[in-house]
Amino acid sequence: MSNLAALDLEPHIRAAEKHRHLNAFIHFDAGTVRASRGYPIAVKDNIVTSDAPTTCASRILGQFQSPFDATVVARLRRAGAVIFGKTNLDEFAMGSSTEHSVFGATRNPWDISRVAGGSSGGSAAAVAARIVPVALGSETGGSVRQPAAFCGVLGLKPTYGRVSRSGLVAFASSLDQIGIFATRAADAAAVLEIIAGADPYDSTSSAAPVDHYSEKLETGVRGMRFAVISEAVDQLSGEVRENFEAALEVFRNGGGTIETVSLPTLRYAIAMYYVIANAEASANLARFDGIRYGHRSKKGGNLKSTYFASRSEGFGSEVKRRIMLGTFALSSGYYDAYYGRAQKVRALMRREFDAVFERFDFIATPTTPSPAFRIGEKSSDPLSMYLSDIFTAPANLIGAPAIAFPSGFSGQRLPLSLQLMGPRFSEARLLSAAHFFEEATGYWKAIPPGA
Repeated sequence: MSNLAALDLEPHIRAAEKHRHLNAFIHFDAGTVRASRGYPIAVKDNIVTSDAPTTCASRILGQFQSPFDATVVARLRRAGAVIFGKTNLDEFAMGSSTEHSVFGATRNPWDISRVAGGSSGGSAAAVAARIVPVALGSETGGSVRQPAAFCGVLGLKPTYGRVSRSGLVAFASSLDQIGIFATRAADAAAVLEIIAGADPYDSTSSAAPVDHYSEKLETGVRGMRFAVISEAVDQLSGEVRENFEAALEVFRNGGGTIETVSLPTLRYAIAMYYVIANAEASANLARFDGIRYGHRSKKGGNLKSTYFASRSEGFGSEVKRRIMLGTFALSSGYYDAYYGRAQKVRALMRREFDAVFERFDFIATPTTPSPAFRIGEKSSDPLSMYLSDIFTAPANLIGAPAIAFPSGFSGQRLPLSLQLMGPRFSEARLLSAAHFFEEATGYWKAIPPGA
């Protein structure tokens, strides 16, 4: 395991104080950071830390203080990291815009009238504004890659099981994965080497050897094969499609080959994802009952009414919506029609993607179907909000790694992004392809106004 080089923390502290209007952090203590020494990394506030509260941006947890560090946090500390602060998120990581936070929305550094994406919007904004070089987020259906795309930074979702989930507050256990935001692929590679690997505290973590990601960044893309999904391209138009085709040309010029393939199950990804994710969320969030920890209502007169009042007061509207949808999907008479059927289609999707990965090194798509939207623009239309994950959700459903990185700008000077997916444990190749694209284009150098 490599160590992280200590940096002068004062410029990062000044940047955090300058950019308070972005609302990227839930907990940031300049005095504590100033007394530390190391490499600054921000952590999403659904990953537990022993020296700062973990709130999940929810009233139900209040100022809950974990008695231990998440495995990823403990490994980073041992490698020389300073936990710079805890970042804002959609409540319990349920959202695509970081508007569903009890602490208010995070603003996009490129245009503060727009969302930073979600659910890891705080981490994405902190890296984009150059407050920290690296931040941790979590993924359930694209919650690292989508905000990375909206904020113009790199976002990596590792293979399911590559990084321990011990200490990550569960949303949907078969989908959740801790991911990395960074300015450059080299930074993400260095951090992945530290946090990856088996963990006795997480039975789903993989014992597969950890690769030397930093040493393989210069591999390039010559001879690499890129698949383009026809069902995804058919949905593209305007500047997003033009940007996508221009990005593919960069890889073609580097010696890669591009071919279009069909993946019919892609059209069912969002429906499948929201059935499975909400069903698992319903089960996982049952533990937040106002008895064991967190918010406890004063209105309860007995056990049942205490449960009801505490959860009614503690959870926000989006979390309640997902709990109700998930509970319905798991209820007697509907389990096989919804959750059971979604799992069968999920297995079919995995087989379709595996067949493509037998012939190709990568699957390429835009990361999002549009640039960042305005704050409040989709608040009254949850379905429209959910569709912003259409290209990212498949990687979580099949457990594959995926990476998103800046690929240019819209006419309004908003970041656009390219996504690459690979077969399980192909993080080294994904990081190398992203590094090649960075060197060929230089989009990673672009800094938001005022950063």
